[in-house]
Amino acid sequence: MRVGLGLPIADVDELLTWARRAEAATFTTLGLLDRVVYGNPEPMVTLGAVAGATSTIRLMTEVLVAPLRRPALLAKQAATLDRLSGGRFTLGLGVGVRDDDFRAVGVDRRSRGRVLDEQARALRRVWAGEPYGEGVGPIGPAPARPGGPEVLFGGFVPATAERVAHWGDGFLGAMFPPPEMGRFFRTVERAWREAGREGRPRLVAQANVALGPDEVVAEARREIRAYYGFLERPGHVVEDMLTTPEAVGRAVRAFTDAGADEVMLYCWSPDLGQIDRIALALP
Repeated sequence: MRVGLGLPIADVDELLTWARRAEAATFTTLGLLDRVVYGNPEPMVTLGAVAGATSTIRLMTEVLVAPLRRPALLAKQAATLDRLSGGRFTLGLGVGVRDDDFRAVGVDRRSRGRVLDEQARALRRVWAGEPYGEGVGPIGPAPARPGGPEVLFGGFVPATAERVAHWGDGFLGAMFPPPEMGRFFRTVERAWREAGREGRPRLVAQANVALGPDEVVAEARREIRAYYGFLERPGHVVEDMLTTPEAVGRAVRAFTDAGADEVMLYCWSPDLGQIDRIALALP
């Protein structure tokens, strides 16, 4: 059973300590979310620092809002991070939904799906060592993993399954209970087969978590409510957060039974004690 942790963003100064503690506790992956108009650290820069502070745990963007970035530079950043981490990097990609992030970088939000599709093609060309375009040569460095780092696409629309099938290595799902997650896992697997891909896609489920005293849980609820404040009903995200060891154990088992290869537990309080509490709660 593979279980990873999402790094909390409320205390940037503690992130490297979090990373080292999580690796020592045998969690499999460290994830980091992406926003522009928010107080979170930039994920590619931060995961570069985390790569230097760790040696075995995987690193993942959970997920990077790709349309906010130029594809050539994104390809170079991802290949560099994959190389420096010894092939431990997973590039989780999504289209993004928040208007202010797109306005901040001057990108038309309405075209984000088309842009992501174009980026996915460009990333694969760059990582294969092909010229970037007419009059533009290859972009290095070569990634540690032949063909580029592992790519997961996040989202819950049919286009997400098609992106996984044609350009990705797997799917990352969040904010849905195990039964609904399982149904979309099957959609991704079906698209994968229909595209003629060999093997199977990697399937990752994410759930929000906060374990500890009342003040730790209260802090996590404030953080997650602020982050998801753009939703019409952010309260349901707060209510669905896992706040007891029993709830964590049940969720991990249920997502695994639904077909998840890994479960990411995203932490919303920087309290370091959560790492051991979550580890002890795992089935």
